[in-house]
Amino acid sequence: MTAKILLVEDEPAIQELLAFNVNQCGYQAIQALDAAAALEHVSRELPDLILLDWMLPGIGGIELAKRWRADQRTRNVPIIMLTARTDERDKIMGLESGADDYITKPFSPRELMARIRAVLRRRAPEMSEETVSAAGLALSPATHRVTAGGATIDLGPTEFRLLHFFMTHTERVYSRSQLLDQVWGDHVFVEERTVDVHIRRLRQALEPSGLDRMVQTVRGSGYRFAADK
Repeated sequence: MTAKILLVEDEPAIQELLAFNVNQCGYQAIQALDAAAALEHVSRELPDLILLDWMLPGIGGIELAKRWRADQRTRNVPIIMLTARTDERDKIMGLESGADDYITKPFSPRELMARIRAVLRRRAPEMSEETVSAAGLALSPATHRVTAGGATIDLGPTEFRLLHFFMTHTERVYSRSQLLDQVWGDHVFVEERTVDVHIRRLRQALEPSGLDRMVQTVRGSGYRFAADK
């Protein structure tokens, strides 16, 4: 699943450089030159990570970060603050506004991409390209393959995303609506029972390996992936 990264930067040259490097690393860059454009995009669809410039015309980056952190819908979206400010007090202010990381200009593309990968691993592990393993299952986002005991398991694209999310968020119970937001995206409007259909398909694909039991139904609450079963 390709991570969508919202770039909120008012200097066109820096904006284009950011977009080029983000796209080159396999992510999808979404560009916003000011706070209004950023707010409009986020209202339509949640990005997987936000690169946010401190100094923006109108509403500044600090205020934007605080708004998104105060909103239940956006509070968990990872934010990396971009700024020319190097004072320690400014860094603390940026982090206290809700940013997950802080990078000062000028920065190298390699450093920026390393920071993005680190934040995604920490805050949105399902967006990482790293292979994940649990209870005999191995899932590789890069090759889009799932194996169990060396045997390949064929999954459709939605079942693959669903399993990837479960394997990177084991033991926690998720409701149908939460799974829709996390796997389908909060901008996609489908019936909650759609989740049940894909859970059933996922279990059927895992059944020959005997690992379908890991996808558990929690009555009245939703579903849980029990990695130790």
